[in-house]
Amino acid sequence: MLTGVEFHTGIADPVAFVCRLLRKAQRQGHKAWVTADPQTLGRLDAALWSFDPLSFVPHLRIDAPNGRAAAGPEHEALRQRTPIWLAEHAIATDERSLLVNLGAEAPPDATGWQRVIEIVAAEAAAAARGRDRWRAWRELGLQVQHHPMAAADA
Repeated sequence: MLTGVEFHTGIADPVAFVCRLLRKAQRQGHKAWVTADPQTLGRLDAALWSFDPLSFVPHLRIDAPNGRAAAGPEHEALRQRTPIWLAEHAIATDERSLLVNLGAEAPPDATGWQRVIEIVAAEAAAAARGRDRWRAWRELGLQVQHHPMAAADA
């Protein structure tokens, strides 16, 4: 059951911010989905390989529209041991407690998650879409926390 929605707003470089966020989540033992458009997912996938030369954030890119990667026992084993999944659409599972949304819209069914983190870029258009997502979460009766980023933090 969803217990919290957090908005991180004013993010100058959302991909770099999410890399740091996912590194922290992985180190704390969390399993997470990250949703975004395909172009942003591609940038995030590449950045997770190189943003910190001293650490690696294990992740798996899932490109299929239904959120399913290639079939077969070897792929299932890979999915089971990979803590971070990158996909256009999230599917709540028992193993995934955290959903990080870099997308323009709120995920259509996020009630199966324990925690959702919305990332809102600093541009005016992104802020407007972020306000729409904020309203959508509030209309569901959820508490929403706001974490505005200072220029040095973003």
